[in-house]
Amino acid sequence: MSRLARPAGRIASGSAVVARRLAARAAAWVRRSRREDLTGVKAALGCWLRLALLTLGLYLLWRLIRAVPNLLWLLSAGWLVASWRAGRKAPAPAAEDAPAAPDVEAVRVLLLEAMGEGDAVHLSTVLAHLQKRGHGEGWKVGDLRARLEALGVPVHPKVKAGGKGPTRGVRRVDLAPSPAAAPESSTASSTAA
Repeated sequence: MSRLARPAGRIASGSAVVARRLAARAAAWVRRSRREDLTGVKAALGCWLRLALLTLGLYLLWRLIRAVPNLLWLLSAGWLVASWRAGRKAPAPAAEDAPAAPDVEAVRVLLLEAMGEGDAVHLSTVLAHLQKRGHGEGWKVGDLRARLEALGVPVHPKVKAGGKGPTRGVRRVDLAPSPAAAPESSTASSTAA
């Protein structure tokens, strides 16, 4: 099982990259047809036409596969090769471009700062807090969640905080200070007071 885990992970991550690329290209192609010299519905007619063409193309592809089912083997092989290639390239730039891994204690302090006096904080609030300080540009809540979970910070699916409804968040009880940082945090809190 462990021998197949690495190739399967490469294909899975590459497949996600290929799907995002195709979706981004299709969206960009549709977006480029918007007319800037017109207003209202007339400006978006090109977008609607290209969206209809994409839908028609997908429908024709589906009909072709229904008529010739063996074509799906060829399409699957093409997708597999593209996913394999994209999976090989995907991790390398992410590892090079990624900043050094943040200190768990620094993340805990940041979460407590975003939490304020409350018992919990939503991930959307933490992300806004980060972006206000110039970090996490372009991140989404899912990106933040993945990074927190990689650091071992428990993220709960239904957290109520700030008078808002339940959504993904972090609770104060899960942010117990590490034993090594306990003396530093007590001196830091006494100097801050």
